[in-house]
Amino acid sequence: MHSVFSRAFRRIYLLLLGLAALALAGCQANLGTSGPAVNTNAPVPVALLVPFGSQDNNNDVLATSLQNAAQLAVTDLGSVKIDLRIYPTAGTPAGAADAATKAANEGAKIILGPVYAQGANAAGAAVASRGISVLSFSNNTEVAGGNVFVLGNTFQNTAKRLISYAAANGFQNVMVVHADNLTGRVGRAAVEAAVASAGANFTGAASYKFSQQGVIDAVKSIAQQVKDTNTDTLVFASDTAGALPILAQLLPENGVDPKKIKFIGLTRWDIPTQTLSLGGLQGGWFALPDPSLNGSFRDRYTQAFGRAPHPLAGLAYDGIAAIGALIKSGKADALSRANLTQSSGFAGVNGVFRLLPDGTNERAMAVVEIKNKQVNVIDPAPRSFGTTAGF
Repeated sequence: MHSVFSRAFRRIYLLLLGLAALALAGCQANLGTSGPAVNTNAPVPVALLVPFGSQDNNNDVLATSLQNAAQLAVTDLGSVKIDLRIYPTAGTPAGAADAATKAANEGAKIILGPVYAQGANAAGAAVASRGISVLSFSNNTEVAGGNVFVLGNTFQNTAKRLISYAAANGFQNVMVVHADNLTGRVGRAAVEAAVASAGANFTGAASYKFSQQGVIDAVKSIAQQVKDTNTDTLVFASDTAGALPILAQLLPENGVDPKKIKFIGLTRWDIPTQTLSLGGLQGGWFALPDPSLNGSFRDRYTQAFGRAPHPLAGLAYDGIAAIGALIKSGKADALSRANLTQSSGFAGVNGVFRLLPDGTNERAMAVVEIKNKQVNVIDPAPRSFGTTAGF
């Protein structure tokens, strides 16, 4: 069995979840509603903050993919003109703050990025007094608020979508299994809130120490808790690089039958695709961005740039798509908070999404099931808001 808590895992986990261990509080500056005035008759300066210059090849790959996706989106805007300017952050909070300040000094009307939560917080603080919004690629809601928005899909959004669907289909007794760390506790809170919203029954939470042995040691007590609480829905906050493979193997061996207890994941179980072959996850549910839209984006990106996009690349496209849709209105206050948080939301390559006044977001997700080691859509992603219980 491979080690689940390697250095590589920590990098990937932070990258995909954006949950910094010591995340700072989100900027809470009073920005009003106007935002910086824009001249929509000329190309609007938009800053893209990406982690070039970090001496980490993974960051360079990610930065390139985000830049490519943003440029693809600019091309797709047609008559709407955006002056896209790239600023390296070195993947650090200080670098993000410096890049945001430079972008603002050079006339940027809005900032797209950076990736990491602490960098998003630092960038937001650097330009808050100028009324410039930061649309970060993080999904860490701890840094959302004030002039900082998170574009990444959050545990809250995923939990709400999945639990509402589960409850509507008879799965009412929900338990969550999570690591005893910040990421795990965020997952637990998201599940508890989603259960309350869906009117289901929260049967409890079980945690394990953040180590391979910690997971193994906790399995028997987790299995017993499932039985003692009559749980029929078990939600996992971990991903494939973490504890998920161990839990998927050992819980069934300890009497938690996935044919009777619905297994649900807050993370994507199709990355890597080998996860779909895990016996314990057959019949399990997780959530995906609209597969047809996202698949079309992947195909177009690959054709344009010769390689598949990074999993986060679509966020850069979505950010430009939202900014472009607002600029198309021709209004001087196109990029105000009121317009950024319009209830109708925006259409992106990951599906429809909207930014909320508290800096978080809602994203339309498809509910999928693993069947015969394949992903099968069992409830399609809605194409507008208000058409599913998940919203």
